[in-house]
This record gives sequence, structure tokens and C-alpha cells, in this order.
Amino acid sequence: MITRHLLAATLVAAAALLVTTGCAVTRGQESVGAYIDDATITTQIKSRFVESKSVDAASIHIETLKGTVLLSGFAKSSNERSTAESIARNVNGVKAVRNEIAVRP
Repeated sequence: MITRHLLAATLVAAAALLVTTGCAVTRGQESVGAYIDDATITTQIKSRFVESKSVDAASIHIETLKGTVLLSGFAKSSNERSTAESIARNVNGVKAVRNEIAVRP
């Protein structure tokens, strides 16, 4: 009797493991490797912004998804806006840049 309960519990646990997918990637999500690549791209862009005297790193927000970089926030001039975009484009692994930085008057 006890072995039957043990066997039944084992089968239920095995079925649950087969049916549920703990860390599966679903539509719209990235794999762990892609997430790490995107985080690396974001970090490199931020560090280059900090090194640059032409860009105020604290005023510009960076998001990266599947190699596409989104720049948002505020710049003091159109030159700062274009410099930020140029810096982002020159980082290894960047596929595209969406520049939504607004220039403050």
C-alpha cells in the first residue's frame, strides 16, 4: 500500500515537472544570454556617457532590448543629443538606436 502511494506521488511529481517550465522563455521575453548582452551594452553606453564631457549621463536614460538601444531623457542642446546617439551607435553589439532625447530650451 505504501509503495502504491509512493509510486503515485512520484508519477504526479514527474508529470508536474514535465508540464511546468520553470525558466522557459515565452513570447516577448529574452533568453538569459540575450539579457546579459543587453545589460552589457547598456553598461558600456553609460560608462562612455560618464567619460564624455559632451553628454550629461545623469539626464539620459538607456534601455536595451535585443541589441536595440532606446535613449530617452533630456539634453541641453541638439549637439549633446546627437553626441549621445553617436556614442551609443559605436558600442559593440548595438543593432539600432532609437533616439527619443528631448532638447530642453
